[in-house]
Amino acid sequence: MTTTLPSPTLQLPARSGGFTGLLRAEWIKLTSVRSTLWTLALMTVTAIGVSVLISAITASQWDGASTADRQGVVDDPVGTIFGALGLAELVICVLGVLVITSEYSTGTIRASVLAVPRRSPMLVAKAVVFAALTLVVGEIAAFASFFAGAGLLQSHAPVSLDDPGVLRAVAGTGLFLAAMSLVALGAGALIRHTAGAIAGVIGFVLVLSPLASSLPGTVGEHVSAYLPTNAGQLIVFAHPDPEALLNPWQGLAVCAVWGVALLAVASLRLKRRDV
Repeated sequence: MTTTLPSPTLQLPARSGGFTGLLRAEWIKLTSVRSTLWTLALMTVTAIGVSVLISAITASQWDGASTADRQGVVDDPVGTIFGALGLAELVICVLGVLVITSEYSTGTIRASVLAVPRRSPMLVAKAVVFAALTLVVGEIAAFASFFAGAGLLQSHAPVSLDDPGVLRAVAGTGLFLAAMSLVALGAGALIRHTAGAIAGVIGFVLVLSPLASSLPGTVGEHVSAYLPTNAGQLIVFAHPDPEALLNPWQGLAVCAVWGVALLAVASLRLKRRDV
């Protein structure tokens, strides 16, 4: 009598795509949702459209404007072109919140943490992919807005990329939007609830930042200067206020640090709390 032994099971080595695989997975998740592409398109159209509208109104009302108003435009045409950047900023903030809270609302975050038990790399990969995509779209919107606005203001306040501070301001606009996308993503990852996170981010951008500017004394001045929106927007002006506490690059760095800090706290919560 012979005994048939079971054939040994072929052990395949576990394969992992590493952090590159995580980036690829987050890219697929981000770009396979139509709302992401539509929101980014809305941000681009809003940024360009508002810049064109403000520049056209400024040019058409030039003769009736006061001397001080005209001098303000001549001193910094870029500030006029990007005068309503806050609308594009709000669109990016809402998208930043939805990118992470939608996973909690649909329950797909459970599959993500099962695939990445350490959890933190997943959040880092999501932040890298979203910030990179926002940066590219933001730069496209910024340069398109500048060239359209500069063409409309050419006869009254000529400006070009070769002028001092202009290239830094235009390129910095895309960097500012990318930094704000990290702030919104961090807030969404921390709060986890879509309505609450959107209300918190919009309140922070539209209410807290302007209110902080009205606080009395040096305390209010410092609080206002170091809020992410107020600090980051310094990069948008070719000739920012020389008496400001931060220069444009320092302001952008402060805005980015806010985003990294929120993501760090959210990562800690993600590791210690259930999803």
